[in-house]
Order: sequence, then structure tokens, then C-alpha cells
Amino acid sequence: MTSHDDLRLLVEAAFADRPKLREPAHEAAVLRAVELLDRGEIRVAERGEDGAWQTHAWVKQAILLYFALRGMERIEVGPFEFHDKIPLKRGLEQARVRVVPPGVARYGSFLEPGVILMPGFVNIGARVGEGTMIDTWATVGSCAQIGKRVHLSGGVGIGGVLEPPQSRPVIVEDECFLGSRAIVVEGVWVEAGAVLGAGVVLTASTPILDVTASPATETRGRVPARAVVIPGYRPRAFPAGSFGTPCALVIGRRSDSTDRKTSLNQALREFGVAT
Repeated sequence: MTSHDDLRLLVEAAFADRPKLREPAHEAAVLRAVELLDRGEIRVAERGEDGAWQTHAWVKQAILLYFALRGMERIEVGPFEFHDKIPLKRGLEQARVRVVPPGVARYGSFLEPGVILMPGFVNIGARVGEGTMIDTWATVGSCAQIGKRVHLSGGVGIGGVLEPPQSRPVIVEDECFLGSRAIVVEGVWVEAGAVLGAGVVLTASTPILDVTASPATETRGRVPARAVVIPGYRPRAFPAGSFGTPCALVIGRRSDSTDRKTSLNQALREFGVAT
């Protein structure tokens, strides 16, 4: 069996020199890498011993090469017909995953036991942790890393980050709660236990203002652990006048002294966060 290091070298060589993809060894390496992704034996990103998330660019490269290898085909599921390059994920019963029609998880994604996928979508390269709920019309984009016991409410949009391969995917760590229509894209990192209220939009450039003390502190691209976040606006001067531009406001923290359910309810009650 080819080791992961061998696979990486073959994939990287084919990505740097696309004609190599026609060679059996390189093609087999790409197919094997996506198979391992689908089985959860490798992943696009993982947390290192230092606590930082590390992106495995070669795994993203394998996904991009997989698209080049695949041809369009018709996929029929009962009365539904699809026309696509990527097959649907199979073996859901054995994986102890619940998928409610017409929810779709693509081959090359990995859902841990106890995941519930309502009529939503999980794209190739994404990983969803044990016990997570993906509610109706929520989407988990390419390569996103969703932790355990996360709740993605209806219409949540988790962006895909496939290119460039070295870029960090969207990360939502364990025990987070994302309210309806929240959007997280461009490699934003939501740390464990955070609560995003309904309609929060986080891009890599969205200012995240902690307003729990004066003066407010500003960060971008990363939501602190257990933060309670709501949509906000702040004034900005333009030639035509002053207008509000979007930001996100950290208005509190979930309590460490209560369990997840109590803490979440308490956060929503105390801070008036819409879900």
C-alpha cells in the first residue's frame, strides 16, 4: 500500500506538470487520495500540537486533479436525476449518518457518526464532526472543517476554499452554534463554543469588534472561543456622505460554568441573539 508521503509526492508532481496525470501511477495516486478523504483517513486541514490549524495543500491539489480526471455522467436516485462529475457519498447507514432527502453529501467528503444532514449540501473535501446538525438548506463548502456537536441552523452558508491549495479552509470548531443565514467564508476560523447570531456575515476582511470593554478591540478572520457574536454596522465616510459598513460585534462570552445546552440558552437569553 502506497504511503501518504508517496501519494503526496505523486500528486504534487502531477499538479506541477499536468501531463503526468495521464500516467497510471499519478492517476492512481489522485484517486486513492480522494478515496482516503471519503473514508476520513486523511483530511484537508487538522490542528497541530501547537494549537494552530495546518492545511495540507497536496490534498486540495488531489481534489482539483480529481475534477480533471472525472467526466460528466448521469446519476439517478429514485425520481431525482443529476448530471455531474462527482458521485454521491455512499455507505451512510454503515457510517451511522442520517441524511434527509434531498440532502446531498458528495463523494470525498467525510461525515462522522451521528451527523444529521437535513436537505442541505456537503461538498467534496469537507469534514463534519460527530453529532453535528446541518439544518435545512445549510451548505458546507469544499474543504471546510466543521467540528463535533456543531449546529448549523437553516440557511447557514459555510464557504468553500479550494484554491489556492495552500489557503486555509473555513474552520468551525467543536460546540459552535451558527444562527439562521449566518455566512462564514474565506478561511475564517470560528473557535470552539462560539455563537454566531442570525445573519452574521464573516469574510476574511470583516472587522470583528469586541465591544465588551472600552475601547473596543478589532480583529479579522478569527472568532474567539465561546464568543457571542451579532451583526453590526459602523459609520464610514464616503464622498457621497457617511454610511454604515458591515462588521461583527462580540457582545459577550458563553459561561464556562454551565454545560453546552444551558450555556447556549443562557447566551441567547442574556444577549438577545436571534437564531
